[in-house]
This record gives sequence, C-alpha cells and structure tokens, in this order.
Amino acid sequence: MSEHFRRELDDGVLTITFTRDDKLNAVSAPMLAALRGAVADLGDDDAVRVLVITAEGRHFTAGMDITTIDTGMGFEPDGSVNGRSVRRTYRALHLLMDEIEAIEKPVILAAQGPCRGFGLELAVSCDFRFAAPRTTFALPEVPNLGVLPGSGGISRLTRLVGPHWARWMAMAARPVDAERALTIGLVHDVFADEQFAAGVREFARSLVALSPQALGLAKLAIDAAASVDRTTARDFDRVANTLLLTSQEHLAKVRAFQQRAAAPRE
Repeated sequence: MSEHFRRELDDGVLTITFTRDDKLNAVSAPMLAALRGAVADLGDDDAVRVLVITAEGRHFTAGMDITTIDTGMGFEPDGSVNGRSVRRTYRALHLLMDEIEAIEKPVILAAQGPCRGFGLELAVSCDFRFAAPRTTFALPEVPNLGVLPGSGGISRLTRLVGPHWARWMAMAARPVDAERALTIGLVHDVFADEQFAAGVREFARSLVALSPQALGLAKLAIDAAASVDRTTARDFDRVANTLLLTSQEHLAKVRAFQQRAAAPRE
C-alpha cells in the first residue's frame, strides 16, 4: 500500500485508485510503477479480467509530477538536458501506453475530476472512458512547458476525436468539459457524482461476465480495422470467428439457448 495510490482486486476487477489529492494526484514514480504493475498483472493473471484506473479527490490527475523531473526525465542538476535519457524515458512511457492499447483485456479509465496532460494521454490509451459532470480534459504542455505531450497522446487523441478537436486541445490547449467530451467521442458516458463509482463498477462487472476470449478478439479486430484495409480486416474477423465458433464456451451457449427455446411456454 502506498500513500499515492490504492490497489484492489474484487471479482476479477483490478482497480488502481490515485490517492494523492494533496498534490492534485500528480503522477509520481510510485503511481507510475503501480500502473505498470497493474497492466502486467492484467496481461499475466487469468484472475484479473478488467482493469479500472480512477482517483479520489478533486482531480483525476493534474498530469505528471514535474517537480521530480530531475530524478528520471533526463534533466541534469545544472539544468541541462540529457537527450538520450529523455528519449529512454519517453520510450518507456510509449511502451506502457502501447501495452494498455494492445493487451487483450478491457481497460477502463474513470475520471471523477479534471484530467490533464499525462492523464489525458493515459485516457486515450484505454478502451473505455467515463467522466463526472465536473470533469474536464486538457493538454497544457504547449503553453505551460513549451513541449508536446510525450506519451503518444496527440496521435491517439487525433484518431479518437479527429484533427478538428485535436487542434483545439493540443495546439490551442483549450480544455473540454464532460458534456463536450461526450459529444466529440472522447468519453463513453458521464455519470452523476453520486452514481459515479457505482456506474463504473457496474460497467466493469458487466465486462467480467462476458467471454474473455471473445472480448480479446474483439479488441484485436477493432485495432486491426483501424490500421489495415477492409479486406484484411474482414479476413481477421472470419478467422477469429472460426476460433470462437468451435470453442466449448460457444457450444455450451448454443445448447443452453436451444434448451430454453425448446422449453414449454407457460
């Protein structure tokens, strides 16, 4: 247990909760390590079916904790920059986001408050995103630091909401509120504050109830459809369905459906 985050596994749902409210949940080294560990467990442990990333307090996260950038981001004590170290750090962040995107299990980000910088880059790497009415999303790197978001956020944001809104958020650094985020496709739903935790929990449990193999192949098919031609994408669907249609789980579901259909109606 860390003072920066809380980790809980309940009925197949692994939840990482940022608990560093006194620092606006700015992502520290322990929080980053917790994310990496949770993603690794999601991939390796069959008991973990869904990963939820959320927070408590006023903010989901204000972004990366830049007060500690001199300890690992390539900045030397004299203020100079070690380019090789910077590239290595960004590469590690890219690999984390890439794994979240590629892992064959669902990852949910539930932002109960403002989600800025690294938090938004993390959000667009996840499969499902939820917001509360007071949640805002922003990429403040250009005006605040004079740099681009470093974890692949611009490319993923552009694919998700299109160049129009990516320019608004990444170039003009304008935030979007929860209502607009829902309208432009940045989030899937907005839960009222008093229903937020329960709504996210119910959705996560609904995914646990589904076939893990079908969920994983659906995620792969969606990712493939975004990067290959239509013929190749359809070929993948056919191969995936061949595997699913011959699985014991599918055959059991078909038999159960047939038995229900054959049962006399009252």
